[in-house]
This record gives sequence, structure tokens and C-alpha cells, in this order.
Amino acid sequence: MGGAFVAAAVLARLGGRIGLPTIPLFILAGILLGPHTPGVVLVSDPHDLEMLSALGLVLLLFYLGLEFHIDDLKAGGRNMALAGGIYLALNVGAGLGFGFALGWGVSEALVLAGVLGFSSSAIVTKILVDTSRLGNPETKPILGIIVVEDVFIALYLAALQPILSGADSLSGALVDGGKAFGFLIALALVARYGTRVVGRLINTPDDEILTISFLGAAVLMAGVSEWFGVADAIGAFMVGLMLGSTTSGKRILKLVHPLRDAFGAIFFFVFGLSINPGDLPGVVWPVLIAVALTLSMNVISGITAARIYRFGAQPAANIATTLLARGEFALILATMAAAAGLDSRLSPFIAGYVLVLAIMAPLAAGRSEWLARVLPGGKPKTTEAGEDDAGASGSSVPERTSV
Repeated sequence: MGGAFVAAAVLARLGGRIGLPTIPLFILAGILLGPHTPGVVLVSDPHDLEMLSALGLVLLLFYLGLEFHIDDLKAGGRNMALAGGIYLALNVGAGLGFGFALGWGVSEALVLAGVLGFSSSAIVTKILVDTSRLGNPETKPILGIIVVEDVFIALYLAALQPILSGADSLSGALVDGGKAFGFLIALALVARYGTRVVGRLINTPDDEILTISFLGAAVLMAGVSEWFGVADAIGAFMVGLMLGSTTSGKRILKLVHPLRDAFGAIFFFVFGLSINPGDLPGVVWPVLIAVALTLSMNVISGITAARIYRFGAQPAANIATTLLARGEFALILATMAAAAGLDSRLSPFIAGYVLVLAIMAPLAAGRSEWLARVLPGGKPKTTEAGEDDAGASGSSVPERTSV
């Protein structure tokens, strides 16, 4: 574990000197020091750090919930649902079509629909933090799409599980989906109406007790969410959403910051441990085609979401590039597919696809102005003072805005 932290820190320092984002460097550290690469092997089995990795994901999404005020969800629910629905229709539909075009099988195509369809909540959160865009106006539709995705993931998994297991129980799938959806509704109601009570329970002048309290609440709710068939990350996000609206919200935001950074690094390091570079050459072309398809669908989705919210070209580019990454959920699907005995090419394909996008997304998001220039309305307009007005609504916004 110590070696993982040191390796991630060293590569991040080196990359920072040439302007590279930290996410792909943390992943690279895992690949280089994992069991699938010659040389020093720090961790022979990625499952040894599985709990720490899960904690990193929980803290990343908990932090995001703290930053995303409950009033943001209430104010634009219809637009969020519309933007999220369009994003899913385009990306899940493209993934399903791509799966059938490969000809690997019907079950494989259904798995690929999820692999290509859903963004990585952890990487999206890290990109928003690293680029200081948490306060930008386009962050609202980005987070709205993530929330819609997480709701749909619960239903998707409930429907996919009996197919992969060979079961023929539609009623069981409906029960699981209903349980997950009901739990999400319960969390939303508590976040909407129970903030005052939650604030009284969590409030304490002692930082030590406050840290233990919010950490326990986030991790416990993540575990309960998983039991109900909901992604553990969305449970942590909802806890952050509740606590961010309390009188202790600002203190919690400050206290969780170093925990988020440390365990977030471990999450991406463990992600790298699971990738075997030797399996990638045989699926290079399917991976490249899938990456190009995902990039196209994200650009269309970004333009569409920006028009729904009446944003310009720069926010559209920010939406498209920030949501580009695929990650933890795709790896979960790879594990499920391997356990179900599906096509052996599926796991290396998913690993290669996720790796390319995990590296591409932070780089693209950091240079989204390049994409903005070629989008409709993205031609720069120079004012008399010589300032660039293109996409002004998506730049230079404080890290956190008041609601």
C-alpha cells in the first residue's frame, strides 16, 4: 500500500512538470507495478486493495455530493432527465449496435451496451475537480446525466443478471429493479425533506468526531445502497448531498479533501493493476472503433445538452469531454461476463477500451477549447479589447458558487 502511494506520487510529480493530468498517471503506476508487467510487482492480486479502492470511489462521489447543492437538483430536474435520457439513448444504443456488429453473441452485445453506455463517475468527478469546473454552469447537466445514469444502471443490472446467469425469471428482475428504484426514491426524499434532522445529528464542534461521523455515514450508506442493488457510489453521493446542505457542510468539505485525494489515487492505481497489456493487441481494432464511436456520441450528446440548457460551444465541449471516460462500471461488467463464460475476447476488449478513454478523457477535458472551436457557434469573436468571447459561459467561473 505504501509503495502504491509513493509510485502514484512520483509519477504524478513527473507528469505535473509537463502538464499531464493525474488520472492516467495513477493508472500507469498500477500497470507498471502490477502482476501483468515485468519488473517490480508491488501487488500480485488487485483484490488485496479492493476495499481501499472502493473507499476511494465512495469518497470521490461523497465529495461531489457535498459540492452539488440539493437546490441544483430541484431547479432543473426536467432538463436533467431530458439530457440524461438523450445521453443514454445515444450511447447505450450505439453500444448495443456495436455489439451486434461484432458478432460475438447476443449476451455479449447486451454487455457491450453497458460498457459503451455509461460514464465513469469517479473519473468525471476527478476531472471536474482537477479542472476547477465544479462551479461552472455546465457542471449541472454533467452531474444530472451522472445521476440519471446511476438510476438506469440499477435497472440495467437487474435485467442483465438473469440473462447472464441463464435464468428466465422476468418477475425476479422486476422485483430487483423495483427494490433499487424504491431505495433511490427514499434517499431522494430524505435529501429533500430530512436535511434539518440530518444536520442536527451530524453537527459537532469537534473535528475528530465530525470526521468519523461523516465518513461512517458515507461508507455505511454506500454498503446499504449496494445491498439494495444500487451503485455504492450513488449512495455516497446522496449522503454528500444531504450533508452539504447542513451547517457543517463547509467544515466537512474541508475535512474530507485530503481523504478524497489519497484514496482516490488508490482507486485509479488498483484500476491499473487489473489491466494486462499483453491481452490488448488482439482487440486493437475493435477498441479503436469503439473509442471513435463513443467520442462521436459524446460530442452529439454534449451539443444536445448544451442546447437544452441554452449554453454555447465551450460548455458543450466541456460536457462532451468530461463525460467521455469509462471506468469502474465497465470493469464490473467485464467481471460478470467472465464469470458467465462469455466470449474470451470481451475482457481484454473492455480493459483496452477503458484504458484508452481513461487516458483520453482528462487530456481532452483539459483542452476542450480545441473541440469548442469546431462546434456550431464555436468560432471565436474578438472584442475591441482583444478578448475571446466564444463560449464565455463556460470559462473562468469560481470553483464553488452560492445557491
